[in-house]
Amino acid sequence: MNAPTRTPRRWLLSGFLGLALMLAVGVVIFWGDLVSTGLDPKVPFQTYEPPPVPDYLASTAWYLRPAKTDRRLADVFFVGPTTYDGGRNWNARINHPRASRQFREVMAPNYVGPFVGVGRVFSPRYRQASLYSLTTLREDAREARQFAYGDVRAAFRDYLRRDNGGRPFFVVGVEQGGTLATRLLSEEFAKDPRLESQLIAAYLIDTVVPADNPPLLPCVARNEAGCLAAWASVHQGNFDAARLLLDRALVWNPQGELVNLSTRPALCFNPILGGVSASEAPARLHLGAANATGLEWGARPAFLARQVSAQCQAGVLRVTRPKSAALQQKGSWADRRKVPGFNLFYADLEADATARLAAWSAR
Repeated sequence: MNAPTRTPRRWLLSGFLGLALMLAVGVVIFWGDLVSTGLDPKVPFQTYEPPPVPDYLASTAWYLRPAKTDRRLADVFFVGPTTYDGGRNWNARINHPRASRQFREVMAPNYVGPFVGVGRVFSPRYRQASLYSLTTLREDAREARQFAYGDVRAAFRDYLRRDNGGRPFFVVGVEQGGTLATRLLSEEFAKDPRLESQLIAAYLIDTVVPADNPPLLPCVARNEAGCLAAWASVHQGNFDAARLLLDRALVWNPQGELVNLSTRPALCFNPILGGVSASEAPARLHLGAANATGLEWGARPAFLARQVSAQCQAGVLRVTRPKSAALQQKGSWADRRKVPGFNLFYADLEADATARLAAWSAR
């Protein structure tokens, strides 16, 4: 008597489980889109009220600034990458707690660390464009990134006026910071040609720079000074990522606007070889990667040598996957879309910067 009533229940249960499975699969597939949409400020940039302007006379406007008693020969002007996810704002306030903590614990030890040995480090806080602005090609997002440039330019001018004193210096920028540093090199060096004679080298890490019109001559060998090292990398064999990287790349035009790279070639410096080259750099030449996240500021990490090989192909640095689990990107959706919490070329950049300082001094 009960059999006829159990069959519809089984169908209902099966249908419910099937629907739940479809929803779960959909969430997995579209999770990135859902998170990205959640980070959208949902207000036009034209009507957006940005955070207060930084006062670079105040020490609180700098992530890193050396003591006046530090008399080292050279300086490093470092423009950090994205550490602010987004949400209500297109641009972060300079004292955003989580963004500041990520710079201090992740970005500084991994990406400033290789340059600590060659000079005093100056790293300004700036109203960085949110991670969301880097995931879309909307005009609002471009304006947010152009807006951030005003802070970096103001900080650089303050550094030159109050701290540089004619010293030689490096410019280092990572990801969003590298894009902003690209424009800084183009505009500020054009206004003051003396700066080029003071520049030891510029490193634009994880940054797409047009090869047909770079702001400086590219570095070809490690015994050169005053040159530019710029690259953006993907894992070897990931052709979709390489194509997407260049398709979505934004570069500055002469009017100071961010435009698509389009069909223009991109500059590719190989950190293992120390120059722009199409040759493959085998793993036996790799001086060492490091996961310095959480290390005390200034501490030198242990290196993992011979972890990767790398080769420039079609404007992109193709890097083999590292062997160590410590060099695998982890974390939330947002964390995996920022610069990794490790530096695959830590020791290579440290050696490169040391060699270029020696070349500048000899020159």
